[in-house]
Amino acid sequence: MTRDFPAGNYRYIPAVFQYSSGAAAHPDFEIERVRFDTLMPLADGFSRIADYILAAGRPLTSFCACELRSPAVVDEAGFRKFNEHYVKTLAEWGLFDGTNNPVARSNVCLEIDPPSEPSFYAFSFTRPMLGAKPSFVIAGGAEARGGPGSYPERIVRYRETGTEAFRDKAKATVGAMEERLAAFGHGWKDTTGTQIYTVQDFHAVVADELVRHGAARSGMTWHFARPPVVDLEFEMDCRRVMREFVI
Repeated sequence: MTRDFPAGNYRYIPAVFQYSSGAAAHPDFEIERVRFDTLMPLADGFSRIADYILAAGRPLTSFCACELRSPAVVDEAGFRKFNEHYVKTLAEWGLFDGTNNPVARSNVCLEIDPPSEPSFYAFSFTRPMLGAKPSFVIAGGAEARGGPGSYPERIVRYRETGTEAFRDKAKATVGAMEERLAAFGHGWKDTTGTQIYTVQDFHAVVADELVRHGAARSGMTWHFARPPVVDLEFEMDCRRVMREFVI
């Protein structure tokens, strides 16, 4: 099920207070993705993003997705503390009402040369384009089952990293991506980009669990990074975006 966000000219998949599970542009609008050449600390990044969006003649509510890099993995309490800080700016921009958050997000931790503080890697926003092809961004998802319970209770093959355990982790994560794609009426065949985040050797499961499913339609970008919560090992996100820039 998706929910409309008219102020941003997109719809989204409701999830948790800190992010949605994905955003898709309205008809006659497209998503533009912008990647920073150098990581931008959170406060500076929000400022730079605001300048860029406003210069494009768009409201701040058109902000629909972002990709973050954090210094290190945290426990559940640490993750919540960060998110409570992160959503303050979204509330100021008219995106977060205290309960609903339409902005999709990926947030991972670089294993080598991480930033000293949470930083922006990329962001996305909507802009008008008559006759635009469909575009969307699916939020990052790792191998944790949905529903109630702590992360240790929900992580697939908790604290296992062998080949068969990783196969199950990949299956679960790919399945979550497919559910989110289906919510927008799309599948892997519609994607223009797929990103993988892990520091484990996942190559033994690439052919069967990723390529044969169509997840590598446009290749895959592997980031040597961990999901943001301790004991998660494998994360993915994907998108269909025709306009991408590096600044």
